[in-house]
Amino acid sequence: MPPVRATTSIQRRHPRIQVGIHAESPRPGSASPARFIPIPIPKTFSVLLVLVAFAAATAIGMRYMFDFRNGQPPLTSSVDLLPFAWAWSHLQHVADGLPFSLTLLAILGAHRLGHFYACRYFGIEDTILGLASSAPGPTAYSRIIGRGRSHASSRSELITIGAAGPIAGFAVAVATTSYGLTHSAPIGAQVAPSLLRISAPALIGVLRSTMLASYPDIPPILQLLPHPVLFASWCGLLITAWTLIPAGRLDGGDILYALSPRLHRVASTCTIGALLYLGTFEWIGWLFLALVLILPSMRHPRSLARTSLSVEWLVFVPLCVAVFLLAASTQPIADMSLTRVLLRIHWGI
Repeated sequence: MPPVRATTSIQRRHPRIQVGIHAESPRPGSASPARFIPIPIPKTFSVLLVLVAFAAATAIGMRYMFDFRNGQPPLTSSVDLLPFAWAWSHLQHVADGLPFSLTLLAILGAHRLGHFYACRYFGIEDTILGLASSAPGPTAYSRIIGRGRSHASSRSELITIGAAGPIAGFAVAVATTSYGLTHSAPIGAQVAPSLLRISAPALIGVLRSTMLASYPDIPPILQLLPHPVLFASWCGLLITAWTLIPAGRLDGGDILYALSPRLHRVASTCTIGALLYLGTFEWIGWLFLALVLILPSMRHPRSLARTSLSVEWLVFVPLCVAVFLLAASTQPIADMSLTRVLLRIHWGI
């Protein structure tokens, strides 16, 4: 690179004095600027993490199936909240926990595969487990093996990659929810009160209404003893709704950023405020998600080219809005807001 002439007053008075400043060379005696290099998580650790999560879900499913066969809803005792010691003493019933864990794995696995194949369609390197990225979000997928790009380079690519995961997971959740509804039972008279009251998302009510003609024995939602597959589908729908929240580097945030970076910044701030409100008065879990969105790693990088949007990819936007409305619930667990928890701790209300 040719030297850049300084334009100080000294050089103007003495034109023979030239100062060569190379942009790529640091000033003598000064430290070179540090460059962030993401450290990929080892593949063996990723596999181990997935296996541990699958084993934990299977243990939880063993207890839920035990409760279901005894006519009790899930989460009726302290053992249901942490059933791992109980599951260890009942290892002969491991197969009973597979319907719950495999259903949850199918929904989350379809979500991950949706992102994976969308990235491969556009020639972007990605991993199936998605745990080798330095930060969440499809724009941060690291290059592990190969010569592909490491992030989306156009707005259409970012919309497609962000939408492919939730739509794929939702499609599997529709099938598993339908199966769970047809295999659930009505709540009996001698049933223990549940420690937590679960609120069903709109999808469960819509599917029940459409299936009543073929399956008239499906009880009303409030009188439903959920099959473990239905309960796992509820968990998968809740996670799908989380990923579509239009903020940060979540899937919904990526889609909104591709539409308008300025609107994304405003929506991220408003979403954090809304989550703080919902966590205080609706469900305490929203506070955790608000804290996650405040993290610096959730800020969207400004590396996307301002390319034109292809009309054929815009169809994913209304689909994701419909998925979010059908899967989301402002109060997934009733009477578990921050105010209710504090009142219960302090006043016993």
